[in-house]
Amino acid sequence: MPNPLSKSTQLIGMLSAIFASVFFSATDVIIKFLSDTYALHQILLVRSALGVIGIVAILWVTQNSVQKLKTHHLPRHLIRGLSYVIANMLFFMGLVAMPLADAVAIFFISPSIIALFSIVFLKEHVSIHRWLAIALGFIGVIVMVKPGSDQFVTASLFPLGSAVFYALLHTLTRTMRATESASTMTFYIQLCFVIMSVFMWLVAGEGQYQDASNPSLNFLLRPWEQVDLSDLYLLLTLGLVSTLAGYLISQAYRSAESALVAPFEYAALPLAMVWGIVVFGEWPSLTTLIGSGFILASAFYTLYQESRPIRLAT
Repeated sequence: MPNPLSKSTQLIGMLSAIFASVFFSATDVIIKFLSDTYALHQILLVRSALGVIGIVAILWVTQNSVQKLKTHHLPRHLIRGLSYVIANMLFFMGLVAMPLADAVAIFFISPSIIALFSIVFLKEHVSIHRWLAIALGFIGVIVMVKPGSDQFVTASLFPLGSAVFYALLHTLTRTMRATESASTMTFYIQLCFVIMSVFMWLVAGEGQYQDASNPSLNFLLRPWEQVDLSDLYLLLTLGLVSTLAGYLISQAYRSAESALVAPFEYAALPLAMVWGIVVFGEWPSLTTLIGSGFILASAFYTLYQESRPIRLAT
């Protein structure tokens, strides 16, 4: 008989992933909106510095202590943080060169990669139902990317690469869940962002490597600009929602198996389509809709299959 406590914990993981996706979707919109003015590493530095302050504040208010930030796994935290930094940079480099919904949809090959990584590295059991969900996700991404065709867009490789590093991030999360809190994991991720952003500022902050002919590289290597007061509230909001998203997604992968939690991040896909239309006037193409349909089918199939044992346990 299934363990009710275990199923309750898994439900917390699924809900955390859904709400994290809502917040991540908001960060995508804000960063894409700011991408015409500020360099990517400048935006990430402001976002992550606010994130570090936010996590410390949360721990101090809720526990009157920051003792949970201590860790015996610093190297693993740094590798995990670097994976997330690379994943973010690749994703946002793709985001400025293609419609929001397309970039998000291609990125969502990540749950399938996470499920595969959980099999190879974590030896987690994956049922035939999850294999089918993985296959549906891969079909959806292939439809959108169109490898080998004249319609293939080089920029689509950025969200694909991002998905691989994102999968590595959450595979590492699963290996640390027994000893590390969600707050600790989020703190060290934000700290890695701060360190990498400062490094990028020192190396390329004056725009000496800027390539105006390439939207992705231009966003990455653009010189730093003085922050306009009208953009300050967006940056503050970005810091808040990204901190909440990082905390919730860490909590999700601590609470449940990777292959179970990952598909629930698909909640960001329909949100991306809505944001694209409302904010940027980007209507999804037929290919985007078809590919996204396969991806969403993967998520809903997983939801249906995984909800059945939860109902039996109640």
